[in-house]
Order: sequence, then C-alpha cells, then structure tokens
Amino acid sequence: MRIALFITCINDSFYPGTGRAVVTVLERLGHTVEFPQEQTCCGQMHFNTGYRPEALPLVNRFARTFAPYDAVVTPSASCAGMVRENHLTVAEQHGSPALGRQIAELAPKVHEFTEFLTDVLDVTDVGARFPYRVTYHPTCHSLRGLRLGDRPQQLLRAVRGLELVDLPAADSCCGFGGTFAVKNADTSAAMLADKTAGVRSTGAEVLCAADNSCLMHIGGGLSRQGAGVRTMHLAEILAATEGDPR
Repeated sequence: MRIALFITCINDSFYPGTGRAVVTVLERLGHTVEFPQEQTCCGQMHFNTGYRPEALPLVNRFARTFAPYDAVVTPSASCAGMVRENHLTVAEQHGSPALGRQIAELAPKVHEFTEFLTDVLDVTDVGARFPYRVTYHPTCHSLRGLRLGDRPQQLLRAVRGLELVDLPAADSCCGFGGTFAVKNADTSAAMLADKTAGVRSTGAEVLCAADNSCLMHIGGGLSRQGAGVRTMHLAEILAATEGDPR
C-alpha cells in the first residue's frame, strides 16, 4: 500500500512534530510513508468563510498531488472532513466533471490518523508508552463530522502506563471553530472558559486531541490560567516509547 502524509497547513507551520509522529508510528508498524512536496492547503478556510470559487485551485492541487496514492493519512479530523465532505461540492459547483470524478475516487482514500490505524490497519496497540494522566477532547469535526466515536480512546487505552480520564462535557465545542474565534471572540472565550474548567477538573497532566487547531486554542487558555496542563496531539503520544517525547 502506497501511503502519503497530508500534514496540513497548521501542522506544517506550527506543529511539525505531529507529522513526524505520524510517520514514526506508521514506520514502527512496518509501513513506508511518502511526503509529496507539492501539497498545500486543503481550502477549508476559504470554503467556510464563503470564498468557495477561490478554494477551487487548492482542490485541484490536492487531487493532482495525492491521486497516485492508495491512502492519504492526515493528523487532522478537520482537514480530513473538508476533503471528504466538501471537495466534491467545490468541484461540482466551480470545477469540471473530470475533477468531480477524480475527487469522488480520491476522497474515500483520505483518512484521519486514528481511523486509519483502527479501521484500515486494524491496530489499536502501536507499541507506545506514556506514563502520564491524560484526558481527551473530541473535536467537533472528529465527533460530528467524521464520527470517530471511541477510536482515539481505544488507541490511548492501549498505551502502556497511560491513565486515561474522562473529560466532563467532552462533546461541547472548545470555541475555536477557525474564523469563529476571531469573528465571535466573546462567545468563543466563554466556550473556552467552560472547556478549560472541565480539563482542569480532571487532574490530567496532558490534554490531547486529533486536531492541533483546537489544542492551540485550549492550550492558550490553559497557559494564561497557569493550569500546568500540557497539550499534545494524540499522534505524539502514540509515537512515544519512553515516556514524554519532548
């Protein structure tokens, strides 16, 4: 199986260690991962803010870049959801029938990292060790869009030494929502306050999720509160074998 890593903009720019963690885990499981240099943004920001025709070149590039692969793996439920749910809409409304056919064939091959491990590779124990108290935040796209269910928790429960604690009101939004946090700052801040209170109530040392965008938002709130709770992408925990990789 020919596997490509779609790292996404935010990970490439701010959290490159997450992409490296994905490769570490997949290589540990015996797979080779390629990184197409031509990849760029999936167009989600354009699509969600109403600039759908402007997203077309990015959809075109994505389809062209990842067409040769059997599987495209990304450490972002948000971007995986954009490709699987909205690329075809952009292609049909602003592109061509040929692009639509290409997207229809490619989109099912795009997998969020945890669902690729559990559903495609049929693996839950990836040989990780992380002896810390951890809580998991199911981001909106992972919970409501991709419907990951308890796949991330299955993987976390198999990590040696990890104590997984439930997050109160886990299914509530953290208030990030991409441009929502900018356009509706007061509402976003109120939602963030509820989320950080829930995180702190668990006594967890680490908060993890399947989207670094939400972790950036929550982590900022926790840092300003002096909570002492670190945020880590789930892939980084699964890549750890001797405790904290950082």
